[in-house]
Amino acid sequence: MAKHILVVDDEQAILQSLGGSLADEGYQVSTAASGTEALAQAAENQPDLVLLDIWMPGLDGIETLTRLKAEYPHLPVIMISGHGTIETAVQATRLGAFDFIEKPLSLDKILVTIDNALKIHDLAEEVTLLKTQAVKVPEITGHAALIRELKKQIDIVAPTDAFVLITGENGTGKELVAHAIHRHSRRRDKPLVVVNCAAIPEELIESELFGHEKGAFTGASKQRRGRFDLAHQGTIFLDEIGDMSLKTQAKVLRILEEQKFERVGGSRTIKVDVRVLAATNKDLEAEIKRDNFREDLYFRLNVIPIHVPPLRERAEDIPDLVGEFLENFSRRTAGPHKRITDEALAALQTYAWPGNVRELKNLIERLAILTPSPSIGPENLPAHLAADGDASDRLSPVLAKPYKEAKTEFERAYLAAKLEQHGGNVSLTASNIGMERSHLHRKIRTLKIAVPKKGDGDSLPPDKKRRKATGARKRRSKK
Repeated sequence: MAKHILVVDDEQAILQSLGGSLADEGYQVSTAASGTEALAQAAENQPDLVLLDIWMPGLDGIETLTRLKAEYPHLPVIMISGHGTIETAVQATRLGAFDFIEKPLSLDKILVTIDNALKIHDLAEEVTLLKTQAVKVPEITGHAALIRELKKQIDIVAPTDAFVLITGENGTGKELVAHAIHRHSRRRDKPLVVVNCAAIPEELIESELFGHEKGAFTGASKQRRGRFDLAHQGTIFLDEIGDMSLKTQAKVLRILEEQKFERVGGSRTIKVDVRVLAATNKDLEAEIKRDNFREDLYFRLNVIPIHVPPLRERAEDIPDLVGEFLENFSRRTAGPHKRITDEALAALQTYAWPGNVRELKNLIERLAILTPSPSIGPENLPAHLAADGDASDRLSPVLAKPYKEAKTEFERAYLAAKLEQHGGNVSLTASNIGMERSHLHRKIRTLKIAVPKKGDGDSLPPDKKRRKATGARKRRSKK
């Protein structure tokens, strides 16, 4: 998108010659013949930079500069004058002018000054954005088959500009996936703007996404750029998009299709180049049936679907995650590095983790703070992790064993139970637990698991048992 420059001068010849030269250089140019007209133009179009003459009838350049900086403090303004003095230049600089150029104007000098001003302005905006995202986002940790497949999907999708819909339960790491996609994309040097749609009040979300004009609503004392505007040439991540209202969904759909929008209370159409990543923990197809989500927006976002598996489906990653959390906590607090015993790890791997990785991270931080010894054992774990009703009796022999033996025994029992649950159907079991069929076959052979025979009455659902029994009676009656 071409940068918009406003040229302000009371000499028509300057407006025509300078405006034409800047347009030839690829800038979008508008002109104003007075300070009053310049303020009106700025309010209507908000330029990226202003070239402002000092000596003008009526509202002079110094007063115009003062008002511009009061309304738009980050707007670069370059002063131009044929009657400049050192005192005037100093005054303009103190009021916030970027530079001061004397007439007769040198086009080369003007172009260099404009280029420098725009670069510094863009850098300042990037620094402001980075400050809001100052916490370093970690890489995706894990070596489970599901995580390896997830990383492979990210590597394939990231270099493209395709929209991505990331699904998964709360706490699984959907935002990590969004950061990984942006980090490996061609837009990595541009902003990644994160919007939590569930955390912004409904009456403010349009203003947050699209920005607003001064006076658009009570409290809008100045013009404000929205998140889509800030994400220009970069990526915007719409987290919890399933919580967005239907009215806002319609406006977001327009941006996705046309890459343009208007600020709240404004009429000027703003074009942007933005890649959209969205995430939700809701079943959007079910939300569509309830008329809570637009079907056309769903299909526009769901170009590349990526599902983040829950922690219970990749329990083998828990040791790696725990080690990373303990190391990060030790580094952040400059405290002693604590370790966790194999018995405690085995207990963590038997828990269902409804809060997923976020729950595990919070627990490890709590244990690192509250455990007085340098080693975290099963006795330090919360009661619901160390024992769970009748399960405690079944797990106690496992918890008494070394970590590798306990892991093998748990894996054997888990897979055997799942196979029994699905009547010995290996394909159905593999699909249910998120494992490749060939990998499950290898596990069955390695762990020497007895697979229930398909068709065995004990493994059939009740309705199939009844049909089987009825068929047997009919065959006997015919005989």
